[in-house]
Amino acid sequence: MPPGKVLQPVLKMKVDELFLYWLSEASTQRMLQDCLRRIKAPGRDQPTPGDGEQPGAWPTAPLAAPRPSGLEPPGTPGPGPALPLGAASSPRNAPHVRGTRRSAGTRVVQTRKEEPLPPATSQSIPTFYFPRGRPQDSVNVDAVISKIESTFARFPHERATMDDMGLVAKACGCPLYWKGPLFYGAGGERTGSVSVHKFVAMWRKILQNCHDDAAKFVHLLMSPGCNYLVQEDFVPFLQRPHRTPHGRAGVYTTRLVSSHPQDVVNTHPGLSFLKEASEFHSRYITTVIQRIFYAVNRSWSGRITCAELRRSSFLQNVALLEEEADINQLTEFFSYEHFYVIYCKFWELDTDHDLLIDADDLARHNDHALSTKMIDRIFSGAVTRGRKVQKEGKISYADFVWFLISEEDKKTPTSIEYWFRCMDLDGDGALSMFELEYFYEEQCRRLDSMAIEALPFQDCLCQMLDLVKPRTEGKITLQDLKRCKLANVFFDTFFNIEKYLDHEQKEQISLLRDGDSGGPELSDWEKYAAEEYDILVAEETAGEPWEDGFEAELSPVEQKLSALRSPLAQRPFFEAPSPLGAVDLYEYACGDEDLEPL
Repeated sequence: MPPGKVLQPVLKMKVDELFLYWLSEASTQRMLQDCLRRIKAPGRDQPTPGDGEQPGAWPTAPLAAPRPSGLEPPGTPGPGPALPLGAASSPRNAPHVRGTRRSAGTRVVQTRKEEPLPPATSQSIPTFYFPRGRPQDSVNVDAVISKIESTFARFPHERATMDDMGLVAKACGCPLYWKGPLFYGAGGERTGSVSVHKFVAMWRKILQNCHDDAAKFVHLLMSPGCNYLVQEDFVPFLQRPHRTPHGRAGVYTTRLVSSHPQDVVNTHPGLSFLKEASEFHSRYITTVIQRIFYAVNRSWSGRITCAELRRSSFLQNVALLEEEADINQLTEFFSYEHFYVIYCKFWELDTDHDLLIDADDLARHNDHALSTKMIDRIFSGAVTRGRKVQKEGKISYADFVWFLISEEDKKTPTSIEYWFRCMDLDGDGALSMFELEYFYEEQCRRLDSMAIEALPFQDCLCQMLDLVKPRTEGKITLQDLKRCKLANVFFDTFFNIEKYLDHEQKEQISLLRDGDSGGPELSDWEKYAAEEYDILVAEETAGEPWEDGFEAELSPVEQKLSALRSPLAQRPFFEAPSPLGAVDLYEYACGDEDLEPL
């Protein structure tokens, strides 16, 4: 064991013992008394030996530092025999030596303390890390609280209900659709209303600790003791409270089951038709939550932090809900058309309508375009959460949302990470030539069955390496694919036969032009959703007979208007909702170790 860790406490005890002995010396007492008199009467001259003081009681110059025992010059008289370093001795053996040594040592320490210290290094480095946002001096907390109190004064008994929280949100300087989180953050779900005193106390604490919108939003929804949001934390943002079994132990707790998208459904003009179809609110809400985590949770941890929320556009989209009357213009999270396409695609695959699909169901997507090896990887747990997937071999609607968006748009960072996880068989963070050949073998077999000559793997590999241009020879990393503007061509080459053939028919120049196109053009997912929505609307409109018995010409404008009026009543499966209609966000219990971040 290092000697310093053993001797340090013993040394401190010895120093304390010597100090107490020095303090009890008569000369030390006289010196301290003289110091007190000098402090009380600063104009008095320094005492001299003629004033009755003992010589040496108050030395006019600091004493020299003591020499180690045994090293004094031969002519220097010593009060006692020299002791070897570290030898034990009693204070009674050499009192004057110990007193003189301690006094001189103390004088040296005091002299060092009086020397000016260099400025600390931390004083020259400005604060650069603000996990809860950069503090703003311009925020007048008292003025904000006064405005809130004035708003509450307009309500009966100064208590605000959920319907009143829109005015309160505006008084707080928040977007309109923050009213749900504000209401539940102040505890309004327990009594149905919020008092002015409770809300002011809650909001004052938030203003003092949270300095930007991201930190405030996370603080309103996070669980106690956490500094992040999980999917369950968004439930108060989505639905009204009801008692339901929660947790593995089956303990009943109050869970909130309405709010943001639920509040949007009830109040947004673009979703007025959805009010009457409450049994499908859970589908829309599940889609919104999954799209939030798909776009915001860049770490794949299942936890949205303030930093991730700050870097995303989610809060900007929430603010736009108040300004944009057409909900379909908010394509990143809240578009009803996108939800409609996703759910219809899932329903077509879910033949038994139990809201779960297995590998055979997923293989039928896009006319068996995906290879069986890739489908097996999807069900292996590489991109799905929870252990139930591996046990039962099924995925839920929530997992399908991630799959469909990733399948139809392979250029976004999340989709590239999605398919990279699937192709990385050994999980070493790089795609080896063996892994590429493993997936390409099935592509060759499928091309042969279609009487199409497949490109040899070596030639295909050269093309893909020229396409991606990896920095390390012999392997392709995730960063290589993110730098490549044609990641969709790379992935489709190895596991999507239909899209691979489409890319082969296009010229390389056309592919590069598509990859380099900038500006506000639609993404691949937005193009796909718009096309599929128009097809679905055309099919449903064509299947509706007119009153005179004749079918009218299909007008795209009329189709879209008809779809927006009552789209839920047009598809056959909407007429008989399943008793399993409530989609649980957590069909599969999962832990933090189930899906590690990249």
